[in-house]
Amino acid sequence: MRANYVCSRCHKKSQISKNTYYKCKCGSAFKLEKTIKRLPIENLRDRIGSIWRYREAIPLENDNNIVSLGEGMTPLIQENVSNKRALLKLDYLCPTGSYKDRGASVLVSKMKELGVRTVVEDSSGNAGAAIAAYCARAGIGCEILCPEDSSKEKLIQINSYGAKVIKIPGPREKTAIAVQKRLKKCFYASHNWNPYFLEGTKTVFYEICQQLHWKTPDSIIMPVGYGSIILGIAIGIRELENMGVINKIPRLIAVQSEACSPIYKAFIKGENEVTPLYNCKHTYAEGIACANPVRGREILKIVRETNGDIVTVSEEEIIEGVKILLRKGIYVEPTSAVIVEGLAKSAKVKKEEINVAILTGSGLKSTMRFLKKIEISDFTDKNLDYAD
Repeated sequence: MRANYVCSRCHKKSQISKNTYYKCKCGSAFKLEKTIKRLPIENLRDRIGSIWRYREAIPLENDNNIVSLGEGMTPLIQENVSNKRALLKLDYLCPTGSYKDRGASVLVSKMKELGVRTVVEDSSGNAGAAIAAYCARAGIGCEILCPEDSSKEKLIQINSYGAKVIKIPGPREKTAIAVQKRLKKCFYASHNWNPYFLEGTKTVFYEICQQLHWKTPDSIIMPVGYGSIILGIAIGIRELENMGVINKIPRLIAVQSEACSPIYKAFIKGENEVTPLYNCKHTYAEGIACANPVRGREILKIVRETNGDIVTVSEEEIIEGVKILLRKGIYVEPTSAVIVEGLAKSAKVKKEEINVAILTGSGLKSTMRFLKKIEISDFTDKNLDYAD
């Protein structure tokens, strides 16, 4: 399947190669212009249990370039959360512990197809781990820049895959700036700028619909920072609608941390552009601590076009969300737990409807960071029972 880059703002087309600059000359992010085949819905059940069962919808030319760890096809379980019925999409069960494996699989597969040998990426942790893992599988050299205060578990995970980890002092935006100095030497495997990453994250919507026997949920609730999950879902919606597979558009509900919520602030003001924030406070939801989302304008448009909503949650509500999910046997990082209070706060989420909430990252990635906050900081060997 052939494709072209198209600027999301000025609509200028560019060819796709390993030497193409990561963004348009006008400074905006690329989208993909592509033609995909209709999925053989009736045969999907018998296919491989990963995102690649939707092969006709993934813009890769040669199957020999597929780099996969079996990502996707995560459980969808029913729960009552915040007094609303919800189906929880357990995407933290992907191979490296986050939904970003979906995007990494497609992006790294395309990089392999283009002949890329070394890459650089900036990440607060989960995307870096995913890119590092899939690059290791593909035999591609990898360098990941992370904020200095990223969870240690994530930094260890990235390094364990053989990637070089460079810690950058300061907030997340400093890392995004620092990566620019390395772009002349390496391909920029950005989960924020490169549209191939979104071609992977869109598969979460394909899966949700398939798991619901090709019915569309009424609302989908998710954490949003740079927005790779909501942007991907929007692509999936358009594609399945064009195929005639679905005839209803779900409301897309974005949840941000009060400590860093530039998209929310633009949304409530009725603005079409997101103004960067340079005074963001610390948040336990490090995965959505994004002060300047490069596709912010697109995210606002998506939320409004789907009659969706954007809400924020406090640090106390994030930790309470972690606790509530733990009592249900679900161990996720604080970024995922924002959906708990998000479900409660959004008036667009009706308790009698079909609501899907996406849990994006494993709690194993940030245990030490919020151990005290979930009141098990006194856990020692004395708490364990030993068999005789």
